[in-house]
Amino acid sequence: MANIMNSIYEINTLDDLAKKDTIIHCIHPLVKLITAFLYLICVVSFNKYEISGLIPFVFYPILITSLGEIPLAPILKRVLIAAPFILGVGVINLFYDKTPMNVAGIIINSGWITFLSLSIKILLTVVVSILLIATTGMENLACALRMIKVPKIFVMQILLTYRYISVLVEEASRMMKAYYLRAPGQKGVKMKDLGSFIGQMLLRTYDRAQRVYEAMKLRGFNGEYNSTASLKIKLSDYLYLTIWCLFFIVARNFNIPILIGNLFSGVIG
Repeated sequence: MANIMNSIYEINTLDDLAKKDTIIHCIHPLVKLITAFLYLICVVSFNKYEISGLIPFVFYPILITSLGEIPLAPILKRVLIAAPFILGVGVINLFYDKTPMNVAGIIINSGWITFLSLSIKILLTVVVSILLIATTGMENLACALRMIKVPKIFVMQILLTYRYISVLVEEASRMMKAYYLRAPGQKGVKMKDLGSFIGQMLLRTYDRAQRVYEAMKLRGFNGEYNSTASLKIKLSDYLYLTIWCLFFIVARNFNIPILIGNLFSGVIG
């Protein structure tokens, strides 16, 4: 039962972080969405053997985390969820990419380089996606998606799935509590009761969804979320977008760590 309650708390953590009032939180949701999208495109566009070129892109999530006053714990917990995927993709490349490469005078399989490169890419994209939600909020992101003409059906599906997943967890919590009261000392649901348990959860979820929808209609819901409709893009928002776009373009087209290394080598030489 404690695990279920912890799950509910974890789901609401990002929403609580999105309510802060910092420099990053005050940026227009559409600007943050476009910036994050450009960041993801730049990161995934590197070839599978690139490592040093990805290093400057670490600066973006670090600065957003600092200026947005986002604690590291909830971000790291969500990154760990993607860890098995990262390891799985990396292990596959170790078997299929065996081209020998010379790295600092050491001959190694290129699969290790691919593994490290993919790990960095996935880590950066996951962290930036989480930070986007933590500094913007899902409802504001939904409105930003509608501003760029993403079909309403897709936006609503994403928003409601995220918004009411906690409702499903609460229903499961109630059912588990009732089950444990009828079976004291029982750990988990018995296999013979699992079918009826899932069936009851489906019926309760459907009934709860109907009540939620009727409550939304009574409050004037017409299929749109307009929480940011009145917000205007300010000069500071354009400046934020321009600075980051220039940084991404430079970091993507020039290997900054190598340039800095060559510069220092020339100075020392």
